[in-house]
Amino acid sequence: MPLPSAENDLDLMQRVASDDADAIAGLYDRFASLVYRMAYQSMPTRSDAEDVVQEVFVRLWRTAGRYDPKRSALVTWVMLLARRHMVDRLRRVKARVKTSALQEGLSAAPVASDQGHPSMEQDERFVAVMQRIEKLPELQQTVVKRAYLNGHTLKQIGKDLNIPLGTIKSALSRALVRLREKNAGEELTA
Repeated sequence: MPLPSAENDLDLMQRVASDDADAIAGLYDRFASLVYRMAYQSMPTRSDAEDVVQEVFVRLWRTAGRYDPKRSALVTWVMLLARRHMVDRLRRVKARVKTSALQEGLSAAPVASDQGHPSMEQDERFVAVMQRIEKLPELQQTVVKRAYLNGHTLKQIGKDLNIPLGTIKSALSRALVRLREKNAGEELTA
């Protein structure tokens, strides 16, 4: 196999951009172990690291036409793209709202005292929690419902509502504090 050169790298990436299966396989063979080692050191699980490798190579394939050997060597470009992808992935994971935070907020909700039917008890608790959420100011209601009931990230909510991420985080924080308040029957106001 000839040593990689800027011309060979550019040719390889142009072939990858044109969906040449041999070029895509060659790119993978050349860099997969390097990307995997980097992902394995950064990701929480081996499975996550394997997923990252796949995602990075899909991204490399989609952006192959943008590779410019004058700006960086191919190995540098691949590793930079991989690093950025891993950072983005880790940020997305951290940005997801932890359901345990909501559970703490809901722990003050009234629970039926008879132990007869757990599902009935859970239904009553859910209704009580939803009633408390309905008493929150509109933005706080929206953020809590979208984050915990719809599974949206705070970033998605901010984008959908065209509201800065910091404002969304503050609204969620204030909502959780209000949901934890002991006086569940009190009217919650802005």
